[in-house]
Amino acid sequence: MSQPVTPAPVAPAEDAVRAALATVDDPEIRKPITDLGMVESVTVGADGAVRVGVLLTVAGCPMKAELSRGVTEAVSRVPGVTAVDVHLGVMSDAQRSELRTTLRGDAPANEIPFAQPGSRTRVYAVASGKGGVGKSSVTVNLAAALAQKGLSVGVVDADIYGFSVPRMLGVTGKPTQVDQMIMPPIAHDVKVISIGMFTPGNTAVVWRGPMLHRALQQFLADVFWGDLDVLLMDLPPGTGDIAISVAQLVPSAELLVVTTPQLAAREVAERAGSIALQTHQQIVGVVENMSWLELPDGSRMELFGSGGGQAVADSLAASTGTRVPLLGQIPIDQTVREGGDAGTPVVLSDPDSPASTALRGVADALAARQRSLVGKSLGLTPAR
Repeated sequence: MSQPVTPAPVAPAEDAVRAALATVDDPEIRKPITDLGMVESVTVGADGAVRVGVLLTVAGCPMKAELSRGVTEAVSRVPGVTAVDVHLGVMSDAQRSELRTTLRGDAPANEIPFAQPGSRTRVYAVASGKGGVGKSSVTVNLAAALAQKGLSVGVVDADIYGFSVPRMLGVTGKPTQVDQMIMPPIAHDVKVISIGMFTPGNTAVVWRGPMLHRALQQFLADVFWGDLDVLLMDLPPGTGDIAISVAQLVPSAELLVVTTPQLAAREVAERAGSIALQTHQQIVGVVENMSWLELPDGSRMELFGSGGGQAVADSLAASTGTRVPLLGQIPIDQTVREGGDAGTPVVLSDPDSPASTALRGVADALAARQRSLVGKSLGLTPAR
C-alpha cells in the first residue's frame, strides 16, 4: 500500500507579511513602521523563512531591541512563517528629512502646535505659589491616571531649576533627535520631556530668564508630541519667568492651582492663581494636597489646618469673575511618596489607596471638560 504524500508547506505571501508589519508601531513615535518608511525590504523564502530589513531613525536608537522584538513577534504569527530574521539599518539624511515631513507636514521647525488655532490638545499648567506643596506629585499622577483612561498624554517638566518629573515617572532614557525633532521618552504611556534628561548627573541648572524661555520654547516646538489629548506642564513655584513664558507661548493653557490647607500656602497660591488676571488665562480649578492624615481608628488629623483649598477657589473666583471649582482634596498618604521614589505613580502602584481615589477623581474632572475655544476659529461669516 502506498504511503500518503504529505503536502509541502506553503510559504506565506509577502502581502501577508507586510500586513503584519503594519501592526508594529515604532516605540518612540507610536505610529506603524510601514507608514514611517522604516520597512526597507521583505524577503520570503520558499521554506517560509522571512528576512525583514528595518531602518532605524538614528544609529543609536535606544529602542532598537524593542522594535526588533515587535517585528519578530508580528511576523511569526503569519501562517507559514518558519523563521524571522530582522536586519537593522539606519535612515539616510534624506529619509530622515522625509520622515520629518511625514510627521510634521509643512509646519515651520519652531512652530508650537498647541498654540495653533486648530489644536485640539487641552493644555493644563500646574502651578503653585510656593514649593513643597506636592505640585509635581499631583502632575505625574494626573498624567498617569489620564493615560490609563486611554487618553494620549504628555508632560513638560517646566520646573527647570527643580526638575523631578523623570524620577517620579521612572524615566531613565534620553531623548532621541531625528532631523531637528526630539523624540520624548515614554513611561507609563506618558510622553515626557525635562531639562534633567540633558544634564549630566544631578548637575544644577543656572540660567537667567531668556535661557528659560528658550528651553520652554524648545520643549513645546522641537519635541514631537504627536496627537495629544492632554498636555500637563509642571511649572516652578511662584509667578516668575516660566509662568509668563507659558502665557506667551501657549495662550490657551489653563491654570491648575495646587495648594495645601495651610494659611501661608493658601495666600501664596492665591497670588499664583491671580496671574491669570494679567495673562488672560482661564483657571480650571484648585487641588488641595495634604488635606489630612487618616488615622488607624478612621479619624482624620488635619496637620496643616482645613479649608485652604476651598478658600483659594473662592478667592480666585471672586477676583477673576469666573467659576473656579475645588477639584479635589488629596489626603496625606505614604504611598504617594513611595511611588514617586520608585518611579511608579501611586494611581498605578496602589490604585485603591485614598490618595489614588482622590487623584483619579481630579483626572476624571479634567478628562470630562470640553476643549477650550480660546484662539479657535468658529467658522462664522458676517451676515449680509
